[in-house]
Amino acid sequence: SVLSRYENQITILSDYLEEFPETDEPVWILGRQHHLNTDKSKLLLDVSARLWFTYRRKFSPIGGTGPSSDAGWGCMLRCGQMMLAQALICRHLGRDWQWEKHKKQPEEYHRILRCFLDRKDCCYSIHQMAQMGVGEGKSIGEWFGPNTVAQVLKKLALFDEWNSLAVYVSMDNTVVIEDIKKMCWAPPQSSGAAHSSAHLHRSALGHKNTAGFCTGWKPLLLIIPLRLGINHINPVYIDAFKECFKMPQSLGALGGKPNNAYYFIGFLGNELIYLDPHTTQSFVDSEENGTVDDESFHCQQAPHRMKIMNLDPSVALGFFCKEECDFDNWCALVQKEILKQQSLRMFELVQKHPPHWPPFIPPAKPEVTTTGAELIESTDKLFDMEEEFEILSV
Repeated sequence: SVLSRYENQITILSDYLEEFPETDEPVWILGRQHHLNTDKSKLLLDVSARLWFTYRRKFSPIGGTGPSSDAGWGCMLRCGQMMLAQALICRHLGRDWQWEKHKKQPEEYHRILRCFLDRKDCCYSIHQMAQMGVGEGKSIGEWFGPNTVAQVLKKLALFDEWNSLAVYVSMDNTVVIEDIKKMCWAPPQSSGAAHSSAHLHRSALGHKNTAGFCTGWKPLLLIIPLRLGINHINPVYIDAFKECFKMPQSLGALGGKPNNAYYFIGFLGNELIYLDPHTTQSFVDSEENGTVDDESFHCQQAPHRMKIMNLDPSVALGFFCKEECDFDNWCALVQKEILKQQSLRMFELVQKHPPHWPPFIPPAKPEVTTTGAELIESTDKLFDMEEEFEILSV
């Protein structure tokens, strides 16, 4: 009954603004500047190219017996998917890649989409995210906050060998340069020591693999959870918050209003531009050839906008740095544009790991030596052996 109540929910906001106004002010979308007077169509193309994840219904029940729709509770998980998908697009296709309806897309694009399909065997599916959230203290069907979804993405990325992302989630409003470089330069895990040593040798030489990526630096997804006020956003943070959308590394921000999450991708004046997950669509699976009917994964209408002062103060900023030079450039921009303010800082950027913090250990994929089924099977064999031994003893 709870799910049916939300089945066709579309959030209606009092500050929802449909059409873009006539203005000379630039519009910023994920590090790109657009001018409404001269290239409004280019702006709309840029927005529609972002992968848009919404509530879905009629997928296989989560955990086998759980919900088969995320309507009413999965909006922040969908926003987390959108931010991560943007990072994967930048990693494989580039920030300037554009989507057009019915146009043939590269295999990498369909492979990215398949990572997010609503199936338990897709690495960033609603199933995987909801079940990983249990470890963060969230029951399946419970609403996530920005920090929780960031922690879930960080854990799931450890099992994603194709994209091979280093996901860093900042603590205490502090980004530590030393820790990020340690994590991004860490050699990949391998079952064979020979493979590891060979990889280290290639890394030292800056070797590029067949995909054209340097095997030394792992592409970085940087997420910075923030609290920009107590009950309402503090106006002192607004300029710095908007500045983040101008950075070429920008992946936007997760946030919204209490129990209503949005994926913020840019701004116009004092209005934030966002993609809204609060539309329920039917489950879409991949075709036999691996392609995905992708029309429902792109928002083909003018994006939503809301006044920045109506934003809930709990947010998470996202940035993507494909190469080390991108991260170095981001650090320089932060020093110049974010930390130049002498008043309240939105977050801190420090060179060294704070001495009073626990030591930084790059996250690693858990070693799984046996599955539950294998454990049961081996236990059964043990009991069988004990029974045979008793019979022989008699």
